[in-house]
Amino acid sequence: MSEKKGLDVGGQAVIEGVLMKNKEKLAIAVRLENGKIKLKKEKLKPLPKILRLPFIRGITTLVYIMIIGIKALVWSANQALGEEQELGVLELIGTLLFSLVFALLFFIGVPFSLTWVIGLNGFWFNVVEGVIRLAVFIGYVYVISFMKDIRRMFQYHGAEHMTVNCYEYENELTVDKVKKYSTIHPRCGTSFIMLVLIISIVLFTFIPSTMWWSKLVWRVALVPVVSGVGYELLRLGGKFRKSAVMGILIAPGMWVQKITTQKPSDDMVEVAIASLNAVVND
Repeated sequence: MSEKKGLDVGGQAVIEGVLMKNKEKLAIAVRLENGKIKLKKEKLKPLPKILRLPFIRGITTLVYIMIIGIKALVWSANQALGEEQELGVLELIGTLLFSLVFALLFFIGVPFSLTWVIGLNGFWFNVVEGVIRLAVFIGYVYVISFMKDIRRMFQYHGAEHMTVNCYEYENELTVDKVKKYSTIHPRCGTSFIMLVLIISIVLFTFIPSTMWWSKLVWRVALVPVVSGVGYELLRLGGKFRKSAVMGILIAPGMWVQKITTQKPSDDMVEVAIASLNAVVND
């Protein structure tokens, strides 16, 4: 079947559920302890046009998705606990800042420090630091995949991808049909992160400074640039799935998805279908 054109549907796994969204609305579906599926739907406000321009939309979309994702995770956790607490503005900002600082320290600070201690300079500093950064990310994902709760989220992640794949190829959204599709998707956030990490290796080789603090400042400052380029390549990878060039670019992210997505159970697929139907049919 040919891939359906003009669709912009994506999502993420949450606690015992799946979030699906398009440009206009989102839906979160979670499985409650009593076995029923609970839905939450919201209309989305479009970002200003200037924030949706190519290369700018990469970093703005990343922040926007992080905000939506954090709120969805809190809501899904509340359903598991039988609560209805809202995340306040200050709490949301604090959580977002903590996540950003943790990511910068763990995925930029640690590889940079290790490479500096080794005593490398110039071209090899950038290459080795980039390889260490890739290893840190893949190792982190691999280690947390053994945690029971994370593994279930990875199964819901797989259900999300399978359902989106089924929808994009114009097939009926039933459990039996969805189960025929792959848990891998080219527009996945995992692929985005891998693209960013790989692009950073290339881009950072053009930083001439030999001062450690200058190198570190440039790495942090160029995060929006790297994110913008990575986002555009990710969109192209989703649009031109059969392109050999794009296939090579997104291949590392597709490989890592073998860890971040797992085969879901039928009831998990049902949750993903409920979430997607609430977005595309209502």
